[in-house]
Amino acid sequence: MQEPQSEAAQVLGSRLRAQRLKLGISQEDVAALAEMHVTNVGKIERGQANPNLQTIVNLAIAVNLDPGDLVAGLTSDMVPHRTHKLTAADLIREQRRRDGASG
Repeated sequence: MQEPQSEAAQVLGSRLRAQRLKLGISQEDVAALAEMHVTNVGKIERGQANPNLQTIVNLAIAVNLDPGDLVAGLTSDMVPHRTHKLTAADLIREQRRRDGASG
């Protein structure tokens, strides 16, 4: 069996699956509504695929969710192989620190 892509992919997939089951519809139904192949829906639900933005939006609409609900709370710690964990806030803080030190 294929390993999950990341913790983030697993979380997104489990949210999709939970909503699908709550609605009482099949992966085939979701695939048809999202205009994609059913095997891709299964891979996403198992966290074995990293869906692109269009796919996330299509899936969310198919299961009556806001796309943000599928990705809410995901962090850089949940995605492997990132070179660094810096954010824009970290960059701005460091720039301001440097400007203050040189001025």
